[in-house]
Amino acid sequence: MCALINAYDVRQESEMLQPLDFNRRLRLKQVAKVFKAEISNVIRLTEMEKLFHLRIVDDTDRERFTFLPGQFVMVEVPGYGEVPISISSSTSNKGFIELCIRRAGTVTGALHRARRGAMVGIRGPFGTHFPLKRMKGRSVILVAGGLGLAPLRAPIFHVTENRSDFQDIHILYGTKSPEQLLFDYQYEAWRRIDDVNIQIIVEEPNEAWTGPVGMITKLLDDVKVDPSETFAIVCGPPVMFKFVCQRLSKMGIPMDRMFVSLERRMHCGMGKCCRCNVGSTYTCTDGPVFDYWSVINLKEAI
Repeated sequence: MCALINAYDVRQESEMLQPLDFNRRLRLKQVAKVFKAEISNVIRLTEMEKLFHLRIVDDTDRERFTFLPGQFVMVEVPGYGEVPISISSSTSNKGFIELCIRRAGTVTGALHRARRGAMVGIRGPFGTHFPLKRMKGRSVILVAGGLGLAPLRAPIFHVTENRSDFQDIHILYGTKSPEQLLFDYQYEAWRRIDDVNIQIIVEEPNEAWTGPVGMITKLLDDVKVDPSETFAIVCGPPVMFKFVCQRLSKMGIPMDRMFVSLERRMHCGMGKCCRCNVGSTYTCTDGPVFDYWSVINLKEAI
């Protein structure tokens, strides 16, 4: 049975726990196992994004399937192709996984037309993860811009479901406009958790908006932490990383304790198509999670 699990469960590979090993893709086994999954629910988040609940059909596979916050799956739509999508759900949920998908191409367009009961294929999970075990006992700043809240949602679930394992938790989220805010129905629930500070900001407010206005770095002005006891996770468009991480550095947080996700560069998820390579590094197999010190030393990574 162990041999069968290792044939497709990437997490069983010891090298998966070494996010800075840029040669790991040479040793990583191919993950060919395809899980048959049913779309059990679809939630419209914005005009461009929907949240899909996918339920793995086979009972044994569903119980066996596990992932770590920051990892992604390849979603296959028969007749259209497959795309890499970050997992947006809690690792403790065995009933289904949640994927936030933006309509941006042929495959994602087909998914947006799908209804409950439609069948898709899932491969994975793939990739490195946010080192939440290292963050235990420390404060955590979680920063997301736009669609970046989708991959950030899994670590948010982890720190809020294991609240006693961490000191202060700060969730900062920004979008262009209020209409682009994702998961707005969850903000109040996160606010009600003890010592969780959540702030939302937009760049272009509408008449109904009463919250902060400006760039997301503005929210860091009100964050007070001990930098020697703090980690940060940043997800969003790569152009955001430079400004947010520079601001975090000014707060005294070391770059090797800031973690970013480069999932937007991925295509095949297997290091075969070479679309995500940055020099000798492939973000789909060597990432997508990197510490910021590694990212700034990867030419053209952001």
